[in-house]
Amino acid sequence: MIVVLGVVIGFQVNAWGAAQADARLGQAYTERLLADLDRHRAYRRDILTYYEAVTASAERTVDLLTDPEAGDRDLVVHAYRATEYVYIPPIRATWDEVVSSGHVGLLPGRAGEAVSDVFSYDTAFDVLAELKDSPYRLRVRSVLPHAVQSAIRERCGDLRDETGTIVGFQSDCDLRLGDDVLAAAADALRSAPEITEGLRYQFSDLASARANVRGEVVFVDRALAALNGRDATATP
Repeated sequence: MIVVLGVVIGFQVNAWGAAQADARLGQAYTERLLADLDRHRAYRRDILTYYEAVTASAERTVDLLTDPEAGDRDLVVHAYRATEYVYIPPIRATWDEVVSSGHVGLLPGRAGEAVSDVFSYDTAFDVLAELKDSPYRLRVRSVLPHAVQSAIRERCGDLRDETGTIVGFQSDCDLRLGDDVLAAAADALRSAPEITEGLRYQFSDLASARANVRGEVVFVDRALAALNGRDATATP
């Protein structure tokens, strides 16, 4: 009986130790996922802010194309900015490790399902694929001279934060191009009917882009809630 009791106690101790080890590993994964998803959410919000700026330039371009008194510089800059897109890859190293090791079950509650929803679909990449080949983008960048595009990228292009992440456009915008160069570029935009036609469809693409990225942020918020032990389906 003593021997049997010792064996039983030994099994219980081993099981308790394994359970404690799993709990520690699950907690470590949870903390890492919380950090990853928090950064992921911040990046997706940066993308959303960027597309709001792109949309504002598209709206401004419509006004400038129909205004005979519009400045050539403003038209050229906003027409170009309306062609822009951005992509920040998802932060999924921890999640891939959890899945490959078979430890999804160590996460709290239904957190595994909620996190899976975030990484099962790369919305920002699909948005990029649509916008980079849009008819409007291709037409504008075919019409504007290389020197003009180069000046916009260098002096009026993307604004980056301290980590190098694109968060908007430069506010201090001095192209340093002659009036004749800007006038010729603006005239090329005004005289190309495909610009106005493509811009109409560009609004649709940009609206879808913003809606899709906002939807992804909702999934991230639900995953964060689930990892923190809250209801993953609750409204953030």
